[in-house]
Amino acid sequence: MRLVAVAFLTIAGIASASKRGLAWPWFNEQSNFDPIRFTSEGKVSWMYNWETWRPAKTPNVNFIGMQATRDSGASPIRELHNRWRTQGWTDVFSLNEPDQNGISPQDAVGWYMQWINPMTIRKGLPAVTSSTNRGMGLDWLQSFMDICKGHCYHDYINLHWYGSTFAQFQAHINDAHKRFPQENIVISEFSLVAPASPQAQADFFRQAISWLDGIGFVVMYFPFVATSPGMLSAHDGGAISHVGTGGALFDNDGSVSIAGKSLLM
Repeated sequence: MRLVAVAFLTIAGIASASKRGLAWPWFNEQSNFDPIRFTSEGKVSWMYNWETWRPAKTPNVNFIGMQATRDSGASPIRELHNRWRTQGWTDVFSLNEPDQNGISPQDAVGWYMQWINPMTIRKGLPAVTSSTNRGMGLDWLQSFMDICKGHCYHDYINLHWYGSTFAQFQAHINDAHKRFPQENIVISEFSLVAPASPQAQADFFRQAISWLDGIGFVVMYFPFVATSPGMLSAHDGGAISHVGTGGALFDNDGSVSIAGKSLLM
């Protein structure tokens, strides 16, 4: 079932949580980056790492496990329920960009009903891209929900967005709300695309964060990405070619970057 917005705020321990979160790549485990730089003053309340193992450094923050693929060595599907219970997750995110990764809505529905439906924490539908190509993005999500016929239990839909301007971002989120007016929305990745500079990313994040904080139907959001330019360059060539390093929330020395300061305003 999809919980109503009031229920979203009544789960123990998260009543006063902000909407802001850290998209924390697995390779940060090889760094000295400390999420407490963002969480200590309550500005940021959430963290996920595209995996179902909890990072070593998780301060006073609500950790969200993500089964980003149907199965993987790092996040075995048969460990999903055990990890949720033993690690104390508040939420679970499901498939990461299935519309781009060759997973049909039909196959995703069967997988979701088997593995995500039984979980008794808050649940997000598969995270779709902002592609406007036929059958992708919001179209893929619509097909998924049509096949579900109300039986894919969830608390919110999960969106990604990459583009060139705040106006485009705003239009996409408003379009999603128009298409799915009864749904809460989580934005688990968003950023300008390359070659946006650190200053351009910072300006965009500030504008987006101010807007998102004032919208009731958006319940969590995660700027891309909570790492440094050096770590991103070393470990994620796809991200470098698509978005560059301007949106990195840390500088290479572990301090908060100009883009990262947007989350602390």
